[in-house]
Amino acid sequence: MARNFVISVLQLGTLDYPTGLSLQKRLVDLRKDGRIGDVLLLLEHSPVITLGRNGKQTNIVASPELLAQRGVEVLESDRGGDVTFHGPGQLVGYPILDLKPDRCDVHRYVRDLEAVLIRAVERFGIRAGRMPGLTGVWVGEDKLAAIGIRISRWVTSHGFALNVTTDLDHFGYIVPCGIIDKGVTSIERLLGQAPTMADVAAAVIAAFAEVFDAETAESGPRIGHQGSGVQTWGRG
Repeated sequence: MARNFVISVLQLGTLDYPTGLSLQKRLVDLRKDGRIGDVLLLLEHSPVITLGRNGKQTNIVASPELLAQRGVEVLESDRGGDVTFHGPGQLVGYPILDLKPDRCDVHRYVRDLEAVLIRAVERFGIRAGRMPGLTGVWVGEDKLAAIGIRISRWVTSHGFALNVTTDLDHFGYIVPCGIIDKGVTSIERLLGQAPTMADVAAAVIAAFAEVFDAETAESGPRIGHQGSGVQTWGRG
């Protein structure tokens, strides 16, 4: 059966967080006006700690001096959730989707993003799942991917961060997503050797098409190269 809509996929390489945020805002405005279709941005960020709308400054446990020394910015974000880390080796996805008319359900959308990532990592032999009462994708007691979203007039922004070869020591600077009794993991830690970022991006794109029953059309440089009512959700 033919799929009824297309999601354009832009692989943008590495962007600093403010540039990524500015790009999202421009695309959201265009999507609301019907001037573009649905878009999925895939990228990596330079090292940054972000505080969501529910973020607590006390969940950043490293000193400003240490963070400055390590080249880690601290920025506020209008996504849902608490505090998280973005950096090299982490695949970040920002879907800009209009959920109208038949997907106007915040919880369903979050579960769909989780399903995308669960399917994607399954292609590499990782059995991931959900944690009752918490958002994200988990392997045992460790979070593999964080989700924090924003929905305005049913157009989405922000999204997910999947740890591929991320330096997990950076999560020691924070209480990840404000959860004190869980850990953080990566594809590299789970497998011993990670697939390439390009292969992980391809798996995510394929899973996204399956879960959202959409065609995907890719454009832009490949990952790994330089290059009215508002709702938010997430735990970092």
